[in-house]
Amino acid sequence: MEMKSFKGGAHVPHFKRYTDRVQIQPMSVPERVTIPMHQCLGAPCEPLVKAGDRVSVGQIIGDSGEMISAPVHASVNGVVEKVETLAYCSGDVAKSVIIKTEGENHSFEPSVKRDPGAMSKEEIIQAIRDAGIVGMGGASFPTHVNVNTRQPVDYLVLNGAECEPFLTCDHRAMVERADELVAGAEILSRVIGAKKCLIGIEVNKPDALETLKEKTKDNELFEIVPLAVKYPQGFKSILIKSATGRDVRRGARSAEIGCIVRNVGTTIAVYEAVVYGKPLIERVITVSGPQVPHPGNFLTKIGTPVGHMLAHCGVTTYDDMKVILGGPMTGRAQDTLEAPVIKNSTGVLMLPVEMVREHAPHEHCVRCGKCVARCPMRLYPNQLSIFAETENYEGLEAWNIMDCMECGICVFSCPSNRPILEFIRHAKPVVKKMELVRKQAQ
Repeated sequence: MEMKSFKGGAHVPHFKRYTDRVQIQPMSVPERVTIPMHQCLGAPCEPLVKAGDRVSVGQIIGDSGEMISAPVHASVNGVVEKVETLAYCSGDVAKSVIIKTEGENHSFEPSVKRDPGAMSKEEIIQAIRDAGIVGMGGASFPTHVNVNTRQPVDYLVLNGAECEPFLTCDHRAMVERADELVAGAEILSRVIGAKKCLIGIEVNKPDALETLKEKTKDNELFEIVPLAVKYPQGFKSILIKSATGRDVRRGARSAEIGCIVRNVGTTIAVYEAVVYGKPLIERVITVSGPQVPHPGNFLTKIGTPVGHMLAHCGVTTYDDMKVILGGPMTGRAQDTLEAPVIKNSTGVLMLPVEMVREHAPHEHCVRCGKCVARCPMRLYPNQLSIFAETENYEGLEAWNIMDCMECGICVFSCPSNRPILEFIRHAKPVVKKMELVRKQAQ
């Protein structure tokens, strides 16, 4: 089998055996959910409900008038206990709606069944916006903005790589929900005017490759692209390069080179939104780790606490453990088990502290160059970390810190255990503000 790949990157341990053959199951509904009003890369929403209000599954509870934003909805039936500003999983703070659940049935009941073929492009984009769909693979950019292209693009590229260790939620969705994935891809391809839909899948998912080859064998729109198993194969610019051979220029949007990339989960959510009017109120999340008694892939209500999910999987003790929301390379360690999963949460991992590098002391950079050799964006992470540590923001800007896609491979490679990614994450907002101030001054 011919496999597409890229320069740089690294072969990291997979740890997918815990859940890659476990079918998607429903996660139990918690006593209360916490739904942040900021779950996308864009403007936060303002709450549309207050304490004491009764809400139902799918009801809009937060919205914004800004173009780059996405509404949020109640994932359960219940009563709003409070609306308050809280820290949440990304490390930021946001207004959050806390809902105490009521009743046994928290399923979304569609009130429509629409034919996408009879809908205009504008109607489809509005349906996606109304449902609050965002990129579910990590970036969380509002999908209605992403697909509202001025000119047709050549390729819709679906990200089925799922290159992060432990995570298998997209893998299982490709196997179990292939029909909905294909239908969602057809909708998106029509909206953006794509001539071809490329589905990139790492070859360590042979069942997903075979399933989607079979589902699309008579459909000329689709091409299944086998990808080499290498991290970070699934990151946008890397995936575009591997699948199409095209380079994403510095500072360019992917649409400018004729590509739109969407995640597997996002594409299925688009199908549900356009056909059934279903908001993004739940998603498949992998719960895994060496000491999780019953790991699996779970269809989970947005706002569910990570502690509830781990308890559902049989976890009773957290001694010498760290809880990660997301993947082990790009996710974030959580300080509380009350942290809620949000629209772009892919995994809840419980890892022994010896697997989490943040617990080891870090040393000075020894200039070994391993991070530079493996950086898929051809940056100098060693120099960026030194500039960030010393607050040299002009240097960070000159050395293209904003091109960093935060894959974490520099941390994985560093023999000095330097928290390079954290340095970069803390410095990026400052550099971004500097760029904005300079543009406004012009």
